Amino acid sequence: MAQLSNDCFVAGETAWTIEAARAEFQRRLPCVCEVVTLPLADCDGRVLAADVLALSSLPPFDNSAVDGYAVRASDLNPSGDTRLPVSLRLQAGVTGESALPPGTAARIFTGAAMPTGADMVFMQEDAQLEGDVVVLPSGLGKGANMRPTGEEITAGARALAAGQRLGPAELALAAACGHDKLHVRRRLRVGVFSTGDELAQAGQSLQRGQVIDSNRILLLTLLKRLGCEASDLGILRDDQDTIAKALKAAAGAHDLLLTSGGVSTGEADFIKPALADIGSLDFWKFALKPGRPLSLGVIGGTAFAGLPGNPVAVFVTFTQIIRPMIAALSGWTDAPPLYLPVQAGFSMKKKAGRAEFVRVRIEMESGQPTAKRFAIEGAGILSSLVHTDGLVRLPLDLASVKEGDKLEFVAFVSLIN
Repeated sequence: MAQLSNDCFVAGETAWTIEAARAEFQRRLPCVCEVVTLPLADCDGRVLAADVLALSSLPPFDNSAVDGYAVRASDLNPSGDTRLPVSLRLQAGVTGESALPPGTAARIFTGAAMPTGADMVFMQEDAQLEGDVVVLPSGLGKGANMRPTGEEITAGARALAAGQRLGPAELALAAACGHDKLHVRRRLRVGVFSTGDELAQAGQSLQRGQVIDSNRILLLTLLKRLGCEASDLGILRDDQDTIAKALKAAAGAHDLLLTSGGVSTGEADFIKPALADIGSLDFWKFALKPGRPLSLGVIGGTAFAGLPGNPVAVFVTFTQIIRPMIAALSGWTDAPPLYLPVQAGFSMKKKAGRAEFVRVRIEMESGQPTAKRFAIEGAGILSSLVHTDGLVRLPLDLASVKEGDKLEFVAFVSLIN
């Protein structure tokens, strides 16, 4: 388990940008040390602990990229048709060496090994078969329509880098390079609490003044999407001693603890005084909306993050701030999310000096992807995450948006996988 120092989250009065916070987390947070070796089928979502080197070249032999006829370039007439007798028939999966006699062609199918001597392939659509003779047009060059040995990766070369998070494509490449097991980091263990006397479990009858706890299922699902081992630790009531004891007990079994709600400095916010008794806590001011304040700390060497109480603020702070923390703790070289250009289909004013994330759906207008703002903007409107496609990021220095302005859009799928 990674052990954090109590002062690793000291932030001072800085208003952090997302980019600066991402860099700081990579610099300050040690990743989990434990490494396990697992079959490929069990590695989805895991983080590679070591480079994967190709055990064999890909492809491992020269082969045909098409169905057609393999020939020697030196046998072709450069200024007209060439007629060659067909001497071989080669299908994918046929093993052993085959040599192409000079002055002949080989009928060959996609994936079949090239016969010795052949250095190009005509597509069958471009050839004309007359009995046992194939007629080939001029104009094709040496090396056409074939895949040479090692065209993609040569034996011994790095196929995958340590720190990559593994998905279907990465695992398929590892298999193609000869691996059936990989060295990966164990999953990050993250515990999730909700806080507040007003919260009720989903399925319970509500009393006046109560609301259903939705943040916990939101966070647990997001964590699992990112490959974490997520633990549902329930609801903490508004009592300083109860919160302190629960957090201290959970810290030893987890690499990261998350709470939502109760992180401000009001009389009914108990996270801050509870953390003062059992660990360290610092308030980070982020230049973003929603979700500007966030409490980060350490409990017995385990990282702690206190998120806001409103569910949309939870989602935004998780995807923008907690995800980079998880990446650093997991040893995952997570690239920043991909933002795509769209035009604004709305107008609004914005406070300069902070990035703002607006929930939008994308529609095509006059052939251009256009961002339509969700009608209700509150940070507690969960349905806004259901009925939109992603977020538009309004940069720090922007003060207003007009219809037709160029904006940056990121799809939810890029943020939660």
